[in-house]
Amino acid sequence: MNFSTNRLMPGRSRWRSDPAIVGRKVPLLLLVMVWLLMGGCQLTTQKKTFRIGFSQRTQADTWRKTMLESMNRELSFSPDVEFIVKDAQGQSNKQVQQIQELIDQEIDLLIVSPNAAQPITPIVEKVYQQGIPVIVVDRRTASDQYTAYVGANNVEVGRTAGVYARALLKSAGNVVEIGESPGSSADNDRHRGFVDAIRPFPGIRLVKKLEGDWDKRSFAAELTRLLTTTPAIQLIFAQNDRTALKAHAVCKQLGLEGRVKIIGVDGLPGANEGIDLVNRGILDATVLYPTGGKEAVRTALAILQKQPFRRENRLPITLIDSSNVRIMKLQNEKVIEQQADIEKQSQRINDLTRTYASQKNTLYITLGSLIVAILLAIWGLYLFRTKQNAYQTLEKQNEEILKQKDQIEVVSQQARLATEEKLRFYSYISHEFNTPLSLILTPTEDLLAKKNVSPYDLKSSLLLVQKNAYRLLRLVDQMLDLRKTDAGKLRLRASEQDLAAFVRDIISDFQRKAEKQRIDLQLITDRSVQPVWFDAEKLDKVLFNLLSNAFKYTPKGGYIHVRLDQVDQQVRIQVDDNGEGMTPEEKDHAFDLFFSGTQPYNLAKGLGLALSMEFIELHRGAIGVQSEKGRGTTFTISLPLGSDHLDETERVSTATRHRTLVETDDEEEVVPFLSQPGKEAGTLLVIEDNDDLRLFLTNRLGTEFDIVAEKDGQKGWERALETIPDLVISDIMLPTMDGLQLTQRIKADLRTSHIPVILLTAKGQIEQRIEGTRAGADAYITKPFNTTYLLETLRTTLANRQKLQQRFASDLLPQLGNRNEKKFLNELTALIERHLGDPSFGVEMLSREMGLSRVQLYRKVQALLDMNVMDYLTEIRLKKSKYLLRETNKPIAEIAEETGFNSPAYFTTFFKQHTKRTPSEYRKSPVSA
Repeated sequence: MNFSTNRLMPGRSRWRSDPAIVGRKVPLLLLVMVWLLMGGCQLTTQKKTFRIGFSQRTQADTWRKTMLESMNRELSFSPDVEFIVKDAQGQSNKQVQQIQELIDQEIDLLIVSPNAAQPITPIVEKVYQQGIPVIVVDRRTASDQYTAYVGANNVEVGRTAGVYARALLKSAGNVVEIGESPGSSADNDRHRGFVDAIRPFPGIRLVKKLEGDWDKRSFAAELTRLLTTTPAIQLIFAQNDRTALKAHAVCKQLGLEGRVKIIGVDGLPGANEGIDLVNRGILDATVLYPTGGKEAVRTALAILQKQPFRRENRLPITLIDSSNVRIMKLQNEKVIEQQADIEKQSQRINDLTRTYASQKNTLYITLGSLIVAILLAIWGLYLFRTKQNAYQTLEKQNEEILKQKDQIEVVSQQARLATEEKLRFYSYISHEFNTPLSLILTPTEDLLAKKNVSPYDLKSSLLLVQKNAYRLLRLVDQMLDLRKTDAGKLRLRASEQDLAAFVRDIISDFQRKAEKQRIDLQLITDRSVQPVWFDAEKLDKVLFNLLSNAFKYTPKGGYIHVRLDQVDQQVRIQVDDNGEGMTPEEKDHAFDLFFSGTQPYNLAKGLGLALSMEFIELHRGAIGVQSEKGRGTTFTISLPLGSDHLDETERVSTATRHRTLVETDDEEEVVPFLSQPGKEAGTLLVIEDNDDLRLFLTNRLGTEFDIVAEKDGQKGWERALETIPDLVISDIMLPTMDGLQLTQRIKADLRTSHIPVILLTAKGQIEQRIEGTRAGADAYITKPFNTTYLLETLRTTLANRQKLQQRFASDLLPQLGNRNEKKFLNELTALIERHLGDPSFGVEMLSREMGLSRVQLYRKVQALLDMNVMDYLTEIRLKKSKYLLRETNKPIAEIAEETGFNSPAYFTTFFKQHTKRTPSEYRKSPVSA
């Protein structure tokens, strides 16, 4: 948003040049600077919003480690979450103790992977009954008192293994099952699912179910006994891949490798894990059992953030065998590779963050030391002057003279500042008034100059005149109000009125503008009636200014919300939008006069916000602003209730609102690129930040030129490089890059140095003209301008450019012309002559060597020489061959080779086409062409 700099008035200076006063303030300033330095060097740490506890039954196996890794990866996207992990190491009593520790740490949510169902159930129920959400992962408890469950269906895991076992055994054979930890829900469910799948086939017999390695026991001896005493065992179903691998080792030791089929469960990636074992033929298949770590974290975040979630989260399972193991392995390797890249990038970001923090602290320390050194120098200077004054105490007359001199200097300084302030104020006024005056005078002159005016042109021109006339009227009103404020003649005329109805009435005036720009404009209040003592005319101007600013900087499809409520003994009005927002510097100076920050200066907004503060302070209220760049702005007005704060002269019986005109743009927004091919005058780039003036210039000049229009200097520069226009018209006061900087860049770049630039601005003083000419501008036209004069200037500039082309084309190395253009032609000619003997040398190599694109090189040469690149290359070859024929005795074949021709015959044909003579005839002729 546009704001204004503070206007210094005589008699309002906050500092004095008296060294005694400075000396008393220096120690305090030193303390303040040290405090700021210490505060600035402290690294900020992000506050944790949520605390999640995770009770893991064990982290000894790869499957559990994979679950924890997936949780940490998902939590890396939520840095505001504190994640506390407890490892029970396979002990149920230890897991109960750790869950109680998590309760004592005041966690917001518990994720638990039970070691065993029955021992863990009471403590999980306790957590749930205390109002802490509980997510059960992998294995279930013996109760349904939990918030959500995440895991695969272990019955379905066993059933999938059983179905595949039927296929391997062809419905007949003996099977051994090796289970999980006894008593766990996973062990029971997987066994039940496996038995259900093979029960319908009597030919498949489950010989025995062995317990897996647990509590320092091993199934290896029992399995060895079974395999040796029951040789007809054909398949082993292990409830995890680790057990399956150990079973394979037993079979290999007994020489049964390949004869006994083995099915595992987990299907993890990595060496000696399920997918790798199937790929190597150690296992016939494995059932993919997802860890659910990522899903558990996502469910936890949804619960904590009050978002919808599913209570039962069943994870999909699948069977991995020789038919799909290659695909699964490749997919997992790709995922692991991508995850490694992500972790490297994350580590790089963390390193850069630490480096930035270190450099920032170093900068703070350096700046603080520099400021302290400056203050100490000032303090030392003060002590030195104090000592001098002590020696001069007897010279009273000289002291009086010095005092008078100091007073004169202070008055002179104040007078100088006041004079500069007036000059700057007049400069701002001339700039702000000239643009609307241009949009009033120029359309009026065009209408008067035309013999026949269509109704459409007449109406559009009059609407433009009316709009800018009202804009001037508002500027004049604000300047008069400012004058009254400075003179102390502005009086409050307050009466008791319904503020809710008043605000609602103002918002209705902006409703049409909001609908046109698709902005959500609404009043948010629970007060149907709100009696307040206020001056309707002044409060109307305040709200009008705030809403106008909001509309100016809120994009289409955004929102502007006005809130009205009562806080203690004050009524509060807030104007909130989601527009561009302000930088910290702009926010600090929002209500200062003439401060614009990084935005181009706008007198109306600069006056408006300063006057708004004056009007609110007249009401004994307050106005403030909260804003962040890119996140919108909120202006807050606070007005006291009642009338005790008002003088008798400030109260009136009735008051009416002075309705302010709300501008509505009837014109469509100017598209950034308007082109009408085929116009002989050429391409014209118009750079102007005022939408009305840019639209007028586009429409008025578009009948003769192909128009390219941009609204700021940086985009104008980019468009100039893209299109290489024939002419550029630019305002001086532009956002991102002003017109003078743009002109200097155009004239300094070899790709664009030939383009004429015309500056169009309200700054018409001779100093500004000199500054524009130094920047390289070809013409300087002040606002308001005459359209006919502007057109003639464009035509004359193009005509002069054509003459310059002819001058350049008259000789390969012209002696006159722009220094940058001469440099460009010299470099181009030297490059061509250096490669003249190379027959393959053409436009592609030439553009690459010059550092330009083909289009840029073509347009540059065409603009300077009025011929294309190939014609210029031909001219140089021809001139070089003529010189060698006249000045040397070299054979024609050698001359043809030196000038880049593949054969003497082709050289003779080429030479005769251009000179009407063969090389031999040219050499013998007395005078060369």
